[in-house]
Order: sequence, then structure tokens, then C-alpha cells
Amino acid sequence: MKRREFLAAGIGAAYAAVDAPARPAKVHKLFKSPDGHPNGLETTDEGLWVGEQTTDRAHLVDWHGKLLRSVETESSNTSGIAYGGGYLWMAANGKAIGRAPKPTDEATGAVVQVDPHTGKTVSRHPIPGGGGVHGLEYSHDTLWITSLKIQKLSQVNPKTWEVLHQIPVHLGRAHGLAWDNGAIWCMHSTDRVIHKLDAKTGKLLEVVTLSKDDPDPHGMCLYKGHLYYCDAGIAPGGTSNNSSSAGYICRIDL
Repeated sequence: MKRREFLAAGIGAAYAAVDAPARPAKVHKLFKSPDGHPNGLETTDEGLWVGEQTTDRAHLVDWHGKLLRSVETESSNTSGIAYGGGYLWMAANGKAIGRAPKPTDEATGAVVQVDPHTGKTVSRHPIPGGGGVHGLEYSHDTLWITSLKIQKLSQVNPKTWEVLHQIPVHLGRAHGLAWDNGAIWCMHSTDRVIHKLDAKTGKLLEVVTLSKDDPDPHGMCLYKGHLYYCDAGIAPGGTSNNSSSAGYICRIDL
């Protein structure tokens, strides 16, 4: 058996072992982000916060893509964004891609707390377990973080940065996160699969699959029963993913 076939068989066995229901995603392309490399999404009543991977700006757009306001941030290689407690939280996933380096750029990974009106850095925190970071989600006065190095989702107190809880993920390259009434959706970008996990145990509750023709998945959020995700147009390593959907924000009907 070839290595790819072996891995595919292993993933299939994992799905079978947990016996979680699976269904294909119905994806709708909506509009492009202001800078064209969206890698983090967050929903508010005002609209969508978009974290751009190359410029590291945070843009607030309405539900038709109209730009409402923007802030320059000290994030780098932005790969996730959350909003809560009156602040933006940016996933700085290491050195900048597509722009000149700055003294504030991260070497590996950190979460940057940002004033949403000025872009000023309020604080900067390491990733639980070290290493890089993609997805962030703010819920019930806590912050969920993809701890990529240890293959877990970490829940922290954003005021003290104490780790409150951790759950394992079932696949690699955990990306966008979205809270859903005691469960958390986790995008696995390489496998083009979204897992719904029990937030207490990490048990796999549901699987939503993207096809090879759907836009490349990166950041993700949930709003009024719909998952939203974005195609950054950038593959691992900083190269173009050659996607015709690069820069688009999309909606998945659940």
C-alpha cells in the first residue's frame, strides 16, 4: 500500500471509530476581502472582522463586503482573529509573509491583543505548548486557541493567560474555530474537513467535508446558523495556492 493510501485508510478508520455523522458542505462564494489575503474571520453584529495575512490589517466589513473601518496591527503572518472583551485578538503565526519585516514580528507564534479602534497593541501572549497558531475564538469570557505544536485546542483566561482546559484535535493543521452552544467547530485546512467537537471532552460530534473544487479553507466563524470561511490564497510555506477563489469569503449553510 502506498503512503497516501495508507494515510487515507487511517483517516477513514478514525472516522469509523467515532461513528460521527458526516455530510458535504454547501459552499457559497460571497465577496473578496479588502486586501485579498484573508486568513482570519470573526463575526459581530456590525459585520465581519477580517484578519489579512500579508498586510496584517484588521478590517471590519458589512455583510455585503463594504469596508466599514480598518486598523493597522502589530500582528505578523496573521492566521486567525477573534473579538471579545472589547478587544481584537490576532493570531500572529510567525514571521511576516509578503511584506517587509518589522521589529514587532513574531519568530514563531503569539496572540496579540489589539485595540479595535486604534490598532494599538495592548498585550502579547505565547501559545500554550509553544509553536505556531492559526485559529482563535472568544466565548464566555475565555479565549480558545489552536495549539498546533501539541495538537490541542487550549482554552485560556484572557486576563491572566491561565490555561483553563484543553481538548485534543483529530487531524493536523487545525485552523479556524467557531463556538456553537457547548461545542466548537474546528477547520482542518489540509484535509479540507470541519470537525464539530464536544468542548469538554473533544469527542467528534459531526463532520462537514469540503470538495477539492471548493475554495481553500483557512479562517472560520459561525453566525446565525451559517459557517463562514475564507481563502487566503496562500499555501503552507508562503507560496500561492493557485486558487481561483483566492481572497474570497464564503458561507456554508448548515
